[in-house]
Amino acid sequence: MSTASGKAWAIFVVGSAGFVLSMFYRVSLSILAPQLSRDLSLDPVQLSDLTASFFYVFAACQIPLGMALDRIGIRWPMAVLSFIGAGAALWFALAAGNLDAMASRALLGLGMSCMLMGPLSLFAVWFPPRLFATIAGLMVSVGALGQMLAATPLALLAQAVGWRGSYMIFAGINLLQALAVVLVVRDYPPGQAPPPRQPENPFKGLGKVLLMPAYWGISLATFFRFGSLMAVQALWAGPFLIYGLGMSAVEAGNALFCLSLGYMLGLPVFGRASDQWLGSRKWVIAPSLLCFTALLFWLAWWRPGLGTAWVYAGFTLLGVSNAPGQIMYAHIKELVPRQYGATAMTGVNLFTMLGPAAMMQITGLIIGGDPSGLSGPEPFLPAWSFMIATMLAASLVYLILPDSGAMGIRRRSPGEGVKP
Repeated sequence: MSTASGKAWAIFVVGSAGFVLSMFYRVSLSILAPQLSRDLSLDPVQLSDLTASFFYVFAACQIPLGMALDRIGIRWPMAVLSFIGAGAALWFALAAGNLDAMASRALLGLGMSCMLMGPLSLFAVWFPPRLFATIAGLMVSVGALGQMLAATPLALLAQAVGWRGSYMIFAGINLLQALAVVLVVRDYPPGQAPPPRQPENPFKGLGKVLLMPAYWGISLATFFRFGSLMAVQALWAGPFLIYGLGMSAVEAGNALFCLSLGYMLGLPVFGRASDQWLGSRKWVIAPSLLCFTALLFWLAWWRPGLGTAWVYAGFTLLGVSNAPGQIMYAHIKELVPRQYGATAMTGVNLFTMLGPAAMMQITGLIIGGDPSGLSGPEPFLPAWSFMIATMLAASLVYLILPDSGAMGIRRRSPGEGVKP
């Protein structure tokens, strides 16, 4: 297959729609936090646990999910999990208390667990190999729309129909996406025979990967980078901007929209910088980690009266500085022997998803108290300080990691370069 077919692009649309929903669900509680705290009588610890439950279940599903995709195929696991996601979103909308909300959010993590690996597995067979990296990057960039929907649009929708009505609407959208998976998605193009289903041991090579210092350095960085980003975006940005800086819910939504926009725009720019301009993984990622740390330090000293333009600019830069995090998967893949690449990336992805859960819970314990009583920015300072300290440590560790050998393309003969 030298070019992508119309069916391939239809599958791209359906897969991207699922990833958009997954990104929306990850961060949607931040802008709804004041309403959720009031209606469900949640304190900061319960609110952080509620948000973290999605990520814990999502992370726990990754290795079993990979085995299921190998043994069963992609279409039906993806469809079943999409239907589960729709039901979980509806359950969350009808939650009577914290227990209902926690259980439904955990189930939502299960439902969304296939919305990255499923589409990527489909793209590998439906698109030409020379387009795979471009298509995968495009889907991640499109997925940032989910974060944008969870900002100003969700704030406006919640004002109109409440947080329960908002989640009911997205449950309906989720149901339509699940139906589209059944109707549109096929595991293989016509005439292409599937390979024999011989699932490999998912722990193959794990021991060798775990002995690599670089694996732990990259995992540490992705744990704290994505964990801190999600703790800000998915949980504390809303309360901080509303209670700490005195902004309205819509203004807070605008700030979160700017963060998602910066992230989305940064993805293709930094990917090209890594592949073409600098020929490096490490020297794109390490400076971005230091920039993110510096921006968190700046955030920690924001005070009421700071102009909205400065807030929006700051949140845009927070998003931009996190975009190179996606390159970490290429970095670890190119540092290990080819046969261990999937094991290494799965291991890093596990830490990527555990980071938000842990950071949300830890910062919830640090902040404590009643969210509605968090008057002024000072109560948030200990949480920001914890993020700054951990990010600084992760950044310094990254500086001593080896760069990807594959990125010596410009110093190799043409036949020796390994594509990222």
